[in-house]
Amino acid sequence: MNFELSEEQQQIKYSIREFAESEIKPHVMEWDEEQHFPEELRPKLAELGLMGVLFPEEYGGAGMGYVEYATIIEELGRVCGSVGLSVAAHNSLCSNHLYMFGSEEQKKKYLVPLVTGESFGAWGLTESQAGSDSAGTRTNAVRTDNGWKVNGSKNFITHAIACNTLVAVAVTDKEKGNRGISAFIFDKSMDGFRSDKKENKLGMRASETASVVFEDCIVPDENRLGNEGEGFLQCMQVLDGGRISIAALSVGIAQGAYEAAVKYAQERQQFGKAIAEFQAIQFKLADMATQIECARLLTQQAAATKDAGKPVTQKSAMAKLYASETAVRVSEESIQIHGGYGYTKDYPAEKYWRDSKLCTIGEGTSEIQRIVIAKNLLKSL
Repeated sequence: MNFELSEEQQQIKYSIREFAESEIKPHVMEWDEEQHFPEELRPKLAELGLMGVLFPEEYGGAGMGYVEYATIIEELGRVCGSVGLSVAAHNSLCSNHLYMFGSEEQKKKYLVPLVTGESFGAWGLTESQAGSDSAGTRTNAVRTDNGWKVNGSKNFITHAIACNTLVAVAVTDKEKGNRGISAFIFDKSMDGFRSDKKENKLGMRASETASVVFEDCIVPDENRLGNEGEGFLQCMQVLDGGRISIAALSVGIAQGAYEAAVKYAQERQQFGKAIAEFQAIQFKLADMATQIECARLLTQQAAATKDAGKPVTQKSAMAKLYASETAVRVSEESIQIHGGYGYTKDYPAEKYWRDSKLCTIGEGTSEIQRIVIAKNLLKSL
């Protein structure tokens, strides 16, 4: 087993780190305070291949694997959770759903502009009454002469306002339960499709989150992804990869919080010496570093398993669960090491903590991850 990144992967890691430090870090607090979604980054992200990390060059993508992808998201999250989240949602959810289940015509029409950075993509699964119970979708699609008439709404959608393309699911046959849910491609030019309330969030404030509403929105049948009734199962497969990206984002946030704590502990003087010299602080840092490394190894293992084409549901759920909860623990300890200053916006610790919490909720709560893991464990016994 090789636990080290290859030379090429290391180069990717350091190029993204340099980009994040120079292009993102100077603006992090400004974007957070203003809840500014940095669309101005899109051309730069596209130039680096970050709008299409996972997709073949024939669609304009970078043609990388999940190990490289996890490395990229970690490096973005280390500096700014919001940018890391946006890149992850764009790649893992909307674009990947199109890539995995779209026809060649759909990929050329919708995937290529996403991959080349012409627009951000959004993905709609969550509703007000369908969160952890994602099969409880109420948005419905009824057949018409022109295709499908869709009514309903989706909540907590990343890029709901900025997107040109949205992949979302709707009930096409409520008698069949989750086998009666289908996936569709929407675009902003469609009548009856609009963005709605933007959320005022605790963290990840520079990553746009809002609702979308469908009011007699007519979607042509050619915009259906796969066969009728396959939408829910498609989403579960998409989430397997998406959870790897959230695990990587969590590792990045934890790493950033840890580095901030180390820096502060070496600078802060109490009782005549740097607080890093006190065993109480050293033990905290040792635990933080160990937990981060465990989370990183779980995440890279899940990414390598995905790249190998093997079943990854259990491993991605484990990585997402452990890494996200590690991010919260490490970020909180970073605040503790900073003391009173950690509770102010003069230091980065409080923002890492605010950003970290979403990772235990988005793309399946920690409780859902435990259910997924337990089901897979018991199935294998």
